[in-house]
Amino acid sequence: MSATAPVRTLISKPPRQRISVNGVAIGGQDILREARNHANEKPATAWQAAATALVVKELLVQEARRLGVSGDPASDGEGRMETDEEAAIRTLVEREVAVPEATAEECRRYYENHRSRFRSATLTEAAHILLAAAPEDGEARQAAAAMAQGFCDLLATEPGAFADLARQHSQCPSAGQSGSLGQLLPGSTVPEFESGIAGLEPGEISRNPVETRFGFHVVRVERRIEGRDLPFELVHDRIAAYLQDSAAHRAQAQYIARLVSAADIKGLDMAGAFEHRVH
Repeated sequence: MSATAPVRTLISKPPRQRISVNGVAIGGQDILREARNHANEKPATAWQAAATALVVKELLVQEARRLGVSGDPASDGEGRMETDEEAAIRTLVEREVAVPEATAEECRRYYENHRSRFRSATLTEAAHILLAAAPEDGEARQAAAAMAQGFCDLLATEPGAFADLARQHSQCPSAGQSGSLGQLLPGSTVPEFESGIAGLEPGEISRNPVETRFGFHVVRVERRIEGRDLPFELVHDRIAAYLQDSAAHRAQAQYIARLVSAADIKGLDMAGAFEHRVH
């Protein structure tokens, strides 16, 4: 496709008003191309976001030229090189935007205020017997539920039979390991299964089958290793990087806001431009 070929898009009727930045026009086709980067949004929202991004880029390019700033194009590590404009924008932002370093006190305060984020995950070692049945197959699900309940009733008096039942009847590859699923992290299984094992104590077998989209499960929890608070020293660097990144975001947004307020921008409401992060 040539550079001048029209871009096909769901946005069939972009606004007619011409957008310009200090007299430099932002092309409609350029906006539509940029809108592809916002494909998950509604067409009108995608167009607004794309137009704003291009206006901000043009502002930064103009500012770099005004200050005589250029830069050496850098690689992203995957063989893609920056354009001269991208290198100039990066150099401009690095030079003009001051980002304060996160102090040890700020890192400690963030750690204390968000302790729940800095815990090791709880590990649950579990095994199951799966009686598989598709969600849309009502007859198969009824039969699977009845068989699973029969296993639960049997295991209530003969818990030692679990491994044999798993090897003989489970319709999961884990049958070869006597039903063992190993150590499970939160989110590693479907939510309904996770909810089913959450109420079981180590060594306990479910009294009733756990129903999931895959069928019905007879579940045994082998053991559980509760999560623990991670020491501040272990997460300090992660917190510092997060706070530094947040500070850079705010400083860049403030810098863009100053450029926007001083510019002659026509055809686009830039009230939210400061929310767009510079990359």
